[in-house]
Amino acid sequence: MTMKKIFLLLFIALLGNAAIAQITDYSIFDKKFNFYVANDLGRNGYYDQKPIAELMGQMAEEVGPEFVLATGDVHHFEGVRSVNDPLWMTNYELIYSHPELMIDWFPLLGNHEYRGNTQAVLDYSNISRRWTMPARYYTKTFEDNGATIRILWVDTAPMIDKYRNESETYPDACKQDYQQQLSWIDSVLTAAKEDWVIVAGHHPIYAETPKDESERADMQARLDPILRKHKVDMYICGHIHNFQHVRVAGSDIDYITNSAGSLARKVKPIEGTVFCSPEPGFSIVSASKKTLELRMIDKQGNVLHTVTNNPSRHASRRTPPKPCRTTTFLPRSKRPCFVGGFFHLIRQKQSLSAGIQEKALYLHLSIHNYDEEDTLPATNQPATCRLQ
Repeated sequence: MTMKKIFLLLFIALLGNAAIAQITDYSIFDKKFNFYVANDLGRNGYYDQKPIAELMGQMAEEVGPEFVLATGDVHHFEGVRSVNDPLWMTNYELIYSHPELMIDWFPLLGNHEYRGNTQAVLDYSNISRRWTMPARYYTKTFEDNGATIRILWVDTAPMIDKYRNESETYPDACKQDYQQQLSWIDSVLTAAKEDWVIVAGHHPIYAETPKDESERADMQARLDPILRKHKVDMYICGHIHNFQHVRVAGSDIDYITNSAGSLARKVKPIEGTVFCSPEPGFSIVSASKKTLELRMIDKQGNVLHTVTNNPSRHASRRTPPKPCRTTTFLPRSKRPCFVGGFFHLIRQKQSLSAGIQEKALYLHLSIHNYDEEDTLPATNQPATCRLQ
C-alpha cells in the first residue's frame, strides 16, 4: 500500500470520527420536550437488543424522555398470537425493564405485526400500563415550555399493494380502508397549527434498501403528497434496519429512517442522502419553541447525526393553537407515579336563574409511590375545556 493511500485512509477515518460525538453535556436536553424513537426490536434480547435497551435506560436518567415512539416491528417474524403470547415478555417487558423506561410507549403496526394478530397489539394496551395504542392510526398533541408538538401515528402496511395482495401472509392488511385513513390524515393536518408536526409510520417514503421498490412507490404516490401539501416537519419510520436522513427536491420534509434496536443492516447513500449509517441504535427527538432536533444514537451512546429544523421553514402553517386542544406535560421529575393512582373528576352543578352552571373540581388524588415534589398534572385549559 502506498503512502498516499495510507494518508487517504487516515483522513477518511478522521472525518468519520469527527462526525461522531459522545454526549458528555446533557444540558442540551434541558428545557426541551424529549422523547425516544425505537423500532425493529423483537429479537428476544439477542444481537444488540438488550445492550441498546440498557443504554436507552441509562441515558433516560439524564435525558428524561416523556415517552417512546415505537415505529413498528416490536415483534419480528410472525408477530404475536394474542395478548398472552410469551413474546410480549421476551421481546418487550423483560428487555425494556429499566425503571426509566417505565413510561408511555406509543406504538404503531409494522409489517411483522401484520403477520400475526394485529388486534392483539392494540388490545395489549389493556394489559400493560405503559403500552398505549388507542387505534391503528391516531394523533396526539403535546405542549412544553410554550412549544406545541403534534404527532400522527399512521398505519402504512395497508397503503402498500404488496401487503394487500399477500393475504395469506398479511391477512389483516387488505381488510383496512387505507383511503379512509388518508382522508383522516389530510383532515388532521389541515387543522394542525402546532409549532412542530411529525408523522410517524413504519415504512419509508424515501430510503436506500434492497426491499421491493414498489413499497416506496406506493408510499410516494399515496402518503407523500399529503405530507408535502401540509409541509410537515419530519416523517419518521423504521423497517430498513439502519439510519438514514434523506432530503428530496421540491420538499422541505426531513425523511428519517430510524435504525433497528437489535439487528442492523448495511446501507449506502442514494440521491438526496444527507446521512446514513449501518449502526443499530435509537433516536432522541428534542423540541423547543425555536428548534426541532433528532439525534441518531448508536449502541455506544454516540451521536452519529443530528437533524435540525427551525420554524421559518414552515412559517405559513403555524398560528397559535387553541388552548383547549393541547396537552400540557409536567417534567418527569415533577410527574406523579400512577401506580394504583387515579383522579376523581366531579361535576358540581348549581342551579342558577339563567340556567345551570357546571364546575369541574379535582377533589381527590390517590397516588402510591410518589416523591414529595410530585404535583398534579399542569394545565392551561379552562375548566369548561376539561369537561368537553
